[in-house]
Amino acid sequence: MNKSIKNFLICSFEMLSAMVFILPRHQLFNFIKSNFLRLLSSKIGKSITYYPGIKISPGTNLTIGNHVDLAWGVLITTSGGVEIGDRTLVGYNTMIFSANHVIPPGIEKIFYAGHTKKKVTIANDVWIGAGSIILPGVNIGEGAIIAAGSVVTKNVEPFSMVGGIPARLIKNRE
Repeated sequence: MNKSIKNFLICSFEMLSAMVFILPRHQLFNFIKSNFLRLLSSKIGKSITYYPGIKISPGTNLTIGNHVDLAWGVLITTSGGVEIGDRTLVGYNTMIFSANHVIPPGIEKIFYAGHTKKKVTIANDVWIGAGSIILPGVNIGEGAIIAAGSVVTKNVEPFSMVGGIPARLIKNRE
């Protein structure tokens, strides 16, 4: 494909996506946002709340369960795959990354090193606090709580509470 046409299509898609996800969190607009993601081959459950200003890119390899709440400023990269379980709360300005840059060996150029993709799995009934960062390849167990501002670099056990940079066990839920 001609490079100019490819760039035009990418820019057009990014603009359309931004316009869709800037819409308020009204039921009708949430319906439109869910169906936009379905057009991109995402699997989207019922009763999803999308606050305005979220970003989901590219939108493929995404599964969202039922009754999920995505707050203002949430950013999700889906190229490595992202699965979000039922009844999950994702706080303001949270970032969920399923891909990252490769660190090249020695002094090779970073720009050309490529990307690594790893699926992020978030189980049912998870609460991710505002401003958290979830890195590629992380699995968050059922009922887990991620404290606000945490950077999750490793798997989180079910029914546990983690926090910090990097996130560490605070306590287990009883």
